[in-house]
Amino acid sequence: MNSISVRALLVRGMLAGLIAGAAALVVAYFLGEGPVDAAIAFEESHSHEHGGEELVSRTMQSTGGLATGLLVFGVAIGGIAALAYCVALGRVGRFGARATAALVALGALLTVYVVPYLKYPPNPPAVGDPDTIGERTALYFLMIALSVLLGVAAVILGQRLAPRLGDWNATVAAAAAFVLAVGPAFALLPSFDEVPKGFPASVVWEFRLSTLAIQATLWTVFGLVFGHLAERLLTPGAARSASRTAA
Repeated sequence: MNSISVRALLVRGMLAGLIAGAAALVVAYFLGEGPVDAAIAFEESHSHEHGGEELVSRTMQSTGGLATGLLVFGVAIGGIAALAYCVALGRVGRFGARATAALVALGALLTVYVVPYLKYPPNPPAVGDPDTIGERTALYFLMIALSVLLGVAAVILGQRLAPRLGDWNATVAAAAAFVLAVGPAFALLPSFDEVPKGFPASVVWEFRLSTLAIQATLWTVFGLVFGHLAERLLTPGAARSASRTAA
């Protein structure tokens, strides 16, 4: 791929990330805000501090703040995923532009979010000791780094095994190696159980499910939109033929 194609894919990745961020925003607003409000209400009812000045209103947090965060995040991860796509295209098997975009999005969802999520699931407000926030943040990012690196290593392993085992068996072997490699990290890294006494378990559960739904929406929409845009750029003839067939 030349620099012009990479630049064009980067722009399309950021655009797809913006669209994906907008879709995730809808899910976050309708599914995530309820558990957050419930957690804040619990925190306020059990707080011994009164009269503190609110720097940013809750209304602004749940609208403008939420929109800004998700849209900026969508653009950022869209650009990064587009660069990963440029590296992966033609190197992970005989997949077309759309299929490669779907694989990149699925791989990102699994390694960047799902695996760290299983070890360090997100918590709503009022859950977590403020004294351990630095340690918890560092360990979470360490888990992301390990998951991504092991995911890349698993892909390379699958490529090396494919000529001898075949594509399917090599994929299964690489996936098994990834799980076995992630296992020690799950076992050795410290865990945290800092849910305050009396905090509703249903609120924690709903909050964690909503965050999973947000990320799943983000990466699914990104994979679909970016795959379409990448195909139109890289194989315009096939894209036009698919459009005429759909019509």
